[in-house]
Amino acid sequence: MRLFNSFSNSVEEFKTIEENKVKMYVCGPTVYDYAHLGHARCYITWDVLYRYLKFKGYDVTYCRNVTDVDDKILKKAEKEGKTPEEVSQYWYKAFSESMNKLNVLKPDIEPFATKTLGEMISIVKDLIAKGYAYEVNGDVYFRVKKFPAYGMLSKQPIDKLESGARVEVGEQKEDALDFALWKKDEKFGYNSPWGVGRPGWHIECSAMSRKYLGKTIDIHAGGADLIFPHHENEIAQSECANGCKFVNYWLHNGFVTINKEKMSKSLGNFLTIDDMLKNYDANTIRFFILTNHYRMPVEFSDEALLAAQNGVKRLLGAKQTKVDDSLDIKQTPEYKAFVEAMDDDLNTSKALAVLFDLATRANKDEKKAFTILYRLSSVLGFSFEKASLSEDELKAALEHVSEKLGNKFLSMDELIEYRKKARDEKNWAVADAIRNALDEVNIVIKDTKEGTIWETK
Repeated sequence: MRLFNSFSNSVEEFKTIEENKVKMYVCGPTVYDYAHLGHARCYITWDVLYRYLKFKGYDVTYCRNVTDVDDKILKKAEKEGKTPEEVSQYWYKAFSESMNKLNVLKPDIEPFATKTLGEMISIVKDLIAKGYAYEVNGDVYFRVKKFPAYGMLSKQPIDKLESGARVEVGEQKEDALDFALWKKDEKFGYNSPWGVGRPGWHIECSAMSRKYLGKTIDIHAGGADLIFPHHENEIAQSECANGCKFVNYWLHNGFVTINKEKMSKSLGNFLTIDDMLKNYDANTIRFFILTNHYRMPVEFSDEALLAAQNGVKRLLGAKQTKVDDSLDIKQTPEYKAFVEAMDDDLNTSKALAVLFDLATRANKDEKKAFTILYRLSSVLGFSFEKASLSEDELKAALEHVSEKLGNKFLSMDELIEYRKKARDEKNWAVADAIRNALDEVNIVIKDTKEGTIWETK
């Protein structure tokens, strides 16, 4: 298996620290708002890596943190008159629900920053003792120039970084490049040897990674926007505190762009996952993301999503037969072609081509084709299960349809009967209006020999 290592800027053969074991860390969400398509791209990408490593037989320990102490959370808490804990817990729940809807597996370990403060303080104390950090009036900063390798991940020479560095109001750094390990905060802070304060963002991941995975880990992944300064700073503080290499393989996924601009909350051009799921199902969103190589930027457009929707229909609409649990797919040429694609730095586009071929052959009633398709599709996180609607979701959908038709609330049975009457009277405009309105809320009606049935897309 070969992976592109952002540190060496090259594709490398993947070798684990311990035989058959993988320690993998992914920077998780800062929980203060809805998750957007950029988050979907990141966490679906590493969900696929996690699934594939396990599929290959590795014993994987996947840690993805939750940042629940941050300036953005504090600002939201003040604005809404809530505690930071109330804000972070609410948005963590919303994030988890969004990931679940996208069929993203939960990591093995999901630590919260506020529950790892002791470990953060311990690392900061070690850095001060070794001369890599210093305290000024309750703030603690890392001495960047004491770490000669600084800038190697982001490929930025120190003189270039110096030219863009500045000291913010209230900061008392020795050097403009130095970054905060601990911030004085008497209003929302926690007790520490340097007074009441809270951790800097970068130290959180170093502490959680070390606590749950050890001082040196196999894989650290995240979005390309985290390379600098977040991951660069993680390397500096971790290697100086621990006295050893921090990460063997740095992996980064590309941006999601809209009109050639990176999707972000600060630019106000982000689409939430929940909004996306109103128009497209989880399989479609996943397909859209995986048709592109994970390191490349992805340009969002309705046309691209519609193309992905058609791809999913072709793939998961294959004729289904009973899955043969006894079949050893490792002996099949399709398995070998799929693995060859995925071993090539997660070439999901090429892997999808293998699945398409299997779908075509399943439709021709070729024996074993659907079993192999089903098994390999699950490695990429696709679900053949039909989405189900809760009672509240169904009611909301029916209210929408009834309103579109200019009626009071109609039950599903009443809608089906209404459409049947229109068809009997050859009132095709009304019959089509009912079908189209249901289609808008992802409900499909089908006319069978046994009568009209409905299901979700």
